Amino acid sequence: MPASKLTLMLVHAHPDDEATSTGGILHLYAAQGVETVLVTCTGGELGDGPGGIKPDQEGHDEQLVRSVRREELAESCRVLGVDHLEMLGYLDSGMAGWPQNHRPGSLAGTPLDAELERLLPLVERYRPQVMVSYDETGGYGHPDHIRAHELARAAMIRSGIPAKLYYTAFPKSVFKRAVAAAISAGIPLDQLPPLDFDPENPPFGVDDDLVTTTVDVGADVPAKMAALGAHASQVDNTFLLNLPRPAVHEFMAHEYFIRALDSTGAPLPESDLFAGLR
Repeated sequence: MPASKLTLMLVHAHPDDEATSTGGILHLYAAQGVETVLVTCTGGELGDGPGGIKPDQEGHDEQLVRSVRREELAESCRVLGVDHLEMLGYLDSGMAGWPQNHRPGSLAGTPLDAELERLLPLVERYRPQVMVSYDETGGYGHPDHIRAHELARAAMIRSGIPAKLYYTAFPKSVFKRAVAAAISAGIPLDQLPPLDFDPENPPFGVDDDLVTTTVDVGADVPAKMAALGAHASQVDNTFLLNLPRPAVHEFMAHEYFIRALDSTGAPLPESDLFAGLR
């Protein structure tokens, strides 16, 4: 691979995570000729089954869910122009406190060093200058997101290959503006997940002053929405798909990141994950 080739690697926990928080950058950078690599750690087996069946309900079939979600992920990658999809093959660990958190073969229940044996060869093969994953909270406390964060950070440090590591972020101010746009368009507040949040003090998201990098992906919103639509089996995605246009713009037209590790010295704030590299 030529030294001048720019490569972006994302380390996500489940199928559909690539679309919700990073669909815009995947499509944007692919269109710019950047090689894009998506590492998906689990099969998402504890997602919704056909008809929205939850993992604790009768008829939920993990093997079927895994198969369906793998096909949906392939279509999402096609829409977003992903060059390489790599599946680490771990089982979905479920939400915090679920009995599957530490079952054999789960992402959260497998030793980190064993998982690095799968990820490090991919870092060495593709040699990304930029890696993206979640922050230490996993965004909202999901055990698989937290482990994906630990895995990406450890792989960057141990390999010494990437120049930059970013964490996905969603500023609280943007969430508040998006909620206001949805309500003004006639969507009742009790239809917005989660059902009990205070729109003036969202329980998730990050304080605005933590965001270092804002990437304009406005032109990529149609592709991002199509990628979300590809994950049709996961009914929670329908919230984003059904938002009115003003709210879609608030949620989708920019993607936000925290630059966690960096060897380029590129000045902050920045609007390009490859700032200092080209």
